[in-house]
Amino acid sequence: MKNGADRLVDVLTAWGVDHVYGLPGDSIDTTVDGIRRQADKVKFIQVRHEEVGALAAAAEAKLTDKLAVCLSIGGPGAIHMLNGLYDAKMDHAPVLALLGQVESNLLNTGFFQEVNTPQLFEDVAVYNRSITSVDHLAETVDEAIRTAYEKQGVAVLTIPDDIPQQKLTTAFKPTADLFKLQKPSVPAAQVEEAVDLLNRAKKPVALFGTGIKHSGEIMQRFVETYKIPFVETLPAKGLVPDDHPNSLGQVGKLGTKAAYQAMKSADLVLMIGTNYPYTDYLPKPGRAKSIQINLEPSHLNKRFPADVAIHGDSGEVIEAILNAGLESTDGTFLAECQKHMATWNSWVEAKKDLKGSPLAPEVLFDQIKKTAAKDAIFAIDVGTATSWSARYLPVGPQQKYTISSWLGTMGCALPGAIAASQAYPDRQVISINGDGAFAMVMEDFVTAVKYKMPLINIVLNNRKLAFIQYEQQSAGQLNYAIDLEDMDYAKFADAAGGIGYTVTNKQEFAAALKKAYKVKDRPVLINAYVADDAPLPGQIVSSEAKGYTKFGTQYLAKKRRMPKLPPIKDIMRHFF
Repeated sequence: MKNGADRLVDVLTAWGVDHVYGLPGDSIDTTVDGIRRQADKVKFIQVRHEEVGALAAAAEAKLTDKLAVCLSIGGPGAIHMLNGLYDAKMDHAPVLALLGQVESNLLNTGFFQEVNTPQLFEDVAVYNRSITSVDHLAETVDEAIRTAYEKQGVAVLTIPDDIPQQKLTTAFKPTADLFKLQKPSVPAAQVEEAVDLLNRAKKPVALFGTGIKHSGEIMQRFVETYKIPFVETLPAKGLVPDDHPNSLGQVGKLGTKAAYQAMKSADLVLMIGTNYPYTDYLPKPGRAKSIQINLEPSHLNKRFPADVAIHGDSGEVIEAILNAGLESTDGTFLAECQKHMATWNSWVEAKKDLKGSPLAPEVLFDQIKKTAAKDAIFAIDVGTATSWSARYLPVGPQQKYTISSWLGTMGCALPGAIAASQAYPDRQVISINGDGAFAMVMEDFVTAVKYKMPLINIVLNNRKLAFIQYEQQSAGQLNYAIDLEDMDYAKFADAAGGIGYTVTNKQEFAAALKKAYKVKDRPVLINAYVADDAPLPGQIVSSEAKGYTKFGTQYLAKKRRMPKLPPIKDIMRHFF
């Protein structure tokens, strides 16, 4: 007769789960023991920190659209997982978290490591239950997974450690084979309204979000047929190829000047599959009409007033629009935007030939772009790695790109790379980390060593929290507490059982990258000393200009000299 842990694993495998990220420990050990007994079905990936396990699960769910699972003991382990689970919540990734708990007879006694996890996880979870009976364990796990898929979020189960080892008195059959997500039907009347607005628009712009993940080809056909420029949010980067002639890159602080100009000139903005939050970079309300399409109804009319709001699948709605009398624009506005984008691209190209040591980040990213596999997966950390990748790392149709989008948590790239390697073991995986971000999770480089994952981890080493430096400056503040003590990350990689290289210029980086591509049985770390250059906003807006001016004035008064500034021609290009 099976016990609860055995049946829990049965439910996981019925839903296609074949591995779990986590750490064993006293309050989760009976669950882990059930995984051990069926190790041929579910692989246990031992991480060194529970946050990394949760971040890896979040990244895997974002990369694959499939449920990912992480587990930990209750108390401190569960608390460590919160950051990664919030990343999953905010990026709408289906994740199941299994939390241990003290045995049932000790609950509510203030026992060692007892934490009220149901209360603690209430905000992060779309499904949050405590198991009280072994006979309900399998059924609850099944319902938790179903809810995580339906609501695209985090399901949390707290399991007292005595329950999984108890024998079952009931049978249960998982519902995985019967499960299918339902999409709303396409509303014909609203499609007609959208076509009418589109046919009357002179300067339309499309803003694509991750809601187009499975309809990139349809969106590409749409922008080509309608002759319209498009912008992608950063987490949607590459869903329509970055090098498409209608692409204006991203919009916002990390975006292009061409995208900013297009948004401010537009008379119609299509927000498709996105909940883009930076409304200052959208047209002023009243100046442009808006068509919004989203599977999540709460995102419609939320950031920008919608003239037509369509609750539906982005691909199906755009397909209906294409078949409903849509007329092409004359291409005049597209040509104007392409001209602006050509100017932007000429600025970008000029930066790729920067010489000297330490290495210019623009040169580093250009090398990756030129040499990475056509189906490479990029795991990008939060900070200047995000800034440089947004502009200098175009993503192709076969490649994947993952970041911590809405939570924006530092330390997400290495866990994302571990997840990518586990989910796609035959594909090249490259993580790009700031030195501050990598230091937060670097212990799990050993996890990649243990499981022989051939990750290529690039650490942008400028010995400071560079993105925070620029944030402080743009807010008019003097820099404080942003310098980092230098560390030889290459030696660390060697000591951990991987391979480490330190590079300071273009030639050394190119050589190290070439060697890294050939390694197939362990992770590589390239400790790249990069120049401390400011990634200027695509368009410097007035509030930022005032902030930089205030910073410069304070710096001059305190230091009796001018601060280091980007070349004046760059400042002029990005401001006027």
